[in-house]
Amino acid sequence: MTADQAGPVVSTPHGAVRGRYEHGIAVFRGIPYAAPPFGPRRFRPPQPPEPWDGVRDAGAFGPTAPKPPYSEAFARYLSDPVIPGDDCLNLNVWTPEPGPGARLPVLVWLHGGALTRGSSAVPVYDGRNFARDGVVCVSVNYRLGLEGYGLFPDAPPNPGLRDQLAALRWVHETIDAFGGDPDQVTLCGQSAGAVSTGVLLAAPATRGLIRRAVLQSGPPEASDRDKVRRMVRRMATRLKIPATAEAFAAVDRDRLLRTQAEVGRLSSPVLGGPAFGIVVDGDLVPRDPLHALLDGDAAQGVQLLMGWTRDEYRLWFVPGGLQEHIDRLGPVALAVAMARCHAGHEVPRAYRAFHPNAGVAEIVGQMVTDHLLRAPLHRLADARPGTSYLYEFAWPSRLPDLGACHALELGFVFDTGDVPESKKLAGEGAPQELCDAMHAAWVRFVATGDPGWQAWDASHPVRMFGDGGPYTAYGPRDAELALWSTTYTTTEPGPAEIRAPGAEWAAAVRRLRRSAGARRR
Repeated sequence: MTADQAGPVVSTPHGAVRGRYEHGIAVFRGIPYAAPPFGPRRFRPPQPPEPWDGVRDAGAFGPTAPKPPYSEAFARYLSDPVIPGDDCLNLNVWTPEPGPGARLPVLVWLHGGALTRGSSAVPVYDGRNFARDGVVCVSVNYRLGLEGYGLFPDAPPNPGLRDQLAALRWVHETIDAFGGDPDQVTLCGQSAGAVSTGVLLAAPATRGLIRRAVLQSGPPEASDRDKVRRMVRRMATRLKIPATAEAFAAVDRDRLLRTQAEVGRLSSPVLGGPAFGIVVDGDLVPRDPLHALLDGDAAQGVQLLMGWTRDEYRLWFVPGGLQEHIDRLGPVALAVAMARCHAGHEVPRAYRAFHPNAGVAEIVGQMVTDHLLRAPLHRLADARPGTSYLYEFAWPSRLPDLGACHALELGFVFDTGDVPESKKLAGEGAPQELCDAMHAAWVRFVATGDPGWQAWDASHPVRMFGDGGPYTAYGPRDAELALWSTTYTTTEPGPAEIRAPGAEWAAAVRRLRRSAGARRR
């Protein structure tokens, strides 16, 4: 490593890069870890980038992966910068000590966005405060939507996940030159990034690359292959082309994104429907990732920090008024949620007993949150006691009706609550002391494997981050989660009276999906 007045220079396997010093932190942006995934590399596993001569400038974020914009309803709350260019397989590094020998712990961040949106350029994900506190922070761009998770007969599955693996390997081979320790890497993600983190954790190909992992609002899971195929086929039908990679590669990219957005309106975390997702491929993902981790034969010795926000569902419901629509539908909406969660009638009855003043939307939202997030993460913690730590983020947004919604914790984890993009979701007045506490817990976990509270055991400790400061609760929500001991593991659609109560139910599903479409993240 050398440095000059223009900024620090670090050598990578493909060439030297020059970063910037910002507030005493060395920042390198837009470093390619793989070649542009277009032309003959379209829909294919990532390939190494072409080496370059001289010193490449790494002062600005690199191109973002092709993606449709958020709907107007969601864009009020979520920022998603678009940076044009084909060289979208790039990453960023924040480090307090850019040189070999420092051996600092490393955090690798995978952004969320339903595998269709998001990027490492979102200002909330600025890694400067992790670097300030002695952690080398790396954030990654990867292929999204059809480009990253389309399922075709003439192309390998999961190219977006393979991008993430290529970035992890780049970190393992290169991070020492930036001051990081390749043996102290924590893989961390939120929502789709957490799902990706869990899948990679279970993948045999990552053995030795991950020391610790953080799963924020996303469990290890693989999508049903038919569900992903339906997404591709519906796009192909609209485009009047065969559902093959070769045919899609010939379509204008902007047209593909518009079509993807139109078809994706039918998807929803609550209602299901066709969507892009990671699939079991017999190679990188040889089996269901949650089962691989529960069996104990994957990621042995890896420490886990996992959790959720108290009101995850409110980011799915509030934008555009879906919450009010669900309340109006009442029992019909509840029946749809029961089918979605494979739940019997005893489940909503029990939720009503626990929350006697809640409306239908709140009952539906909590059921879906428990089914999709809390229950599988509890199962994973039960299978790995002593090395798992659970949390719940419960501080409510200052904006109306959002509560402690999905993605709200991100400004606290990164200690970036002061940036305007964080305030779009949190409003004004996010408590800095809570930012300090949550960020410090993540730094401590990355550095030591212990975030500062009791590891998971039979007492079920969960660290609560909310108004009044953090505290540890024991056994919260266990009575509700016990309801899923049989229901959330089944692949059956549920009792016939829930699955198909007639034309009214089918029409309600269609209405809810139409309402949810414009509100999809």
